[in-house]
Amino acid sequence: MKTFKELGIAEDFIQGLEELGIKKPTEIQAKTIPMLLGKSTDFIGQAQTGTGKTAAFGLPLLAAIDPKQPDIQAVVLAPTRELAKQVQKQLFRYTKYTARMFSYVVCGGDKIDVQIEALKRPTQVLVATPGRLMDLVRRKAVDLSGVKTLVLDEADEMLKLGFREDIDSIMKLAKGHIWLFSATMPTGIKKMIHKHLAADCPFLKIDKQNVVNPNIRHHFVRCTEGEKLQHIVEFLKERGEQQGIIFCRTRQDTIDFGEALKPFGFSNVVLHGDLMQSERDKYMRMFKKGRVRILITTDVSARGIDVDDLSFVIHHQLPEKNEYYTHRSGRTGRAGKSGISLVLATRHDDKRIEKLEKDLKIQFREIA
Repeated sequence: MKTFKELGIAEDFIQGLEELGIKKPTEIQAKTIPMLLGKSTDFIGQAQTGTGKTAAFGLPLLAAIDPKQPDIQAVVLAPTRELAKQVQKQLFRYTKYTARMFSYVVCGGDKIDVQIEALKRPTQVLVATPGRLMDLVRRKAVDLSGVKTLVLDEADEMLKLGFREDIDSIMKLAKGHIWLFSATMPTGIKKMIHKHLAADCPFLKIDKQNVVNPNIRHHFVRCTEGEKLQHIVEFLKERGEQQGIIFCRTRQDTIDFGEALKPFGFSNVVLHGDLMQSERDKYMRMFKKGRVRILITTDVSARGIDVDDLSFVIHHQLPEKNEYYTHRSGRTGRAGKSGISLVLATRHDDKRIEKLEKDLKIQFREIA
């Protein structure tokens, strides 16, 4: 695998990466960067969460920015507020030692008037959720005509969340090149590609077998539905003060499990789609600062959660899709550290575990 320097990344960017503990390119970074760095092209990347997409598109994107030009030169679209903020934070960190570049994030849940004022200042890279970006375009607070590159991060998730019309409008307004990243290629994504991207643009697919972080140990406990709480309590007692995330399938499951865990004295917060944005922000701040030990959440609400030093994730129920398991387990085992992904498995989960092992090339170990 080549180094970032061998891929053509400038020394000042490399300095920022090394400070973040990013020393070697992941597969998607090693393959994507040469296709995008210094090139004028559309691009399609099929890769799941946790593969290192942000640096794969972010470094070529930032390398093309003219720091002397104050207008918006690049736009990154993300499906959720959390993911948008995480992407903008990473882009900002990459530029710590470069010439000054200004990035800003706009998404629903924040005051639009504050965003309109902020956008009057120089902004070269704008990270946004599609709905809020179109609101700002309609208010003439954002001009997309000078955008050289539009990045769609997790395009399939944006379609699932109902942003199809907004994305279509944004793609028409931004006349530059389009870099589209998606874990899956459903019909809606294929139509979008056919309509807006060059027919001969590069297409890169990262093999699923390389997606799961090798520093994560995959365990499962065989139990009944009624025994899950006790198994989780015992596991949490063994982990001391370590922080982790418990994933549930539905909003109601997260609420119910948060209540069930309270009598045992484990500090926790519950994150789900019906919370007000101010509540979500408050709970995430508490978790990131270590004031609470456990975050209980659904897959959708967990999009974009970026917390260092998480020791484990627990699957109260297994997700329906492989990519959600990858996303969940990828919250732990970061920056070269090890982590545990624990599944509470009933007898109905046997075939699902076998499929995860086969498809993701991982090995589960049963623990008592």
